[in-house]
Amino acid sequence: MKPEQIQKIKTPLIAALVLLAVVDIFVHGDHATFIWDSIPGFSAVYGLITTVLIIVVSKFLGHAFLMKPEDYYD
Repeated sequence: MKPEQIQKIKTPLIAALVLLAVVDIFVHGDHATFIWDSIPGFSAVYGLITTVLIIVVSKFLGHAFLMKPEDYYD
């Protein structure tokens, strides 16, 4: 993909994420099951942190166990 195409996709997705985070702040947690459900923006922050954690752990595991040197099959 070209960088211009990536930017065309990235901009609306980031705008949607910001919009959802702002909406989450204004939605009341009247029917919250857990205490953290009533914290404004908790779902957005929780999703961001867990996603970053999944990426970091996946990269670590890939570099530690899966990647082989370029001349591995030579």
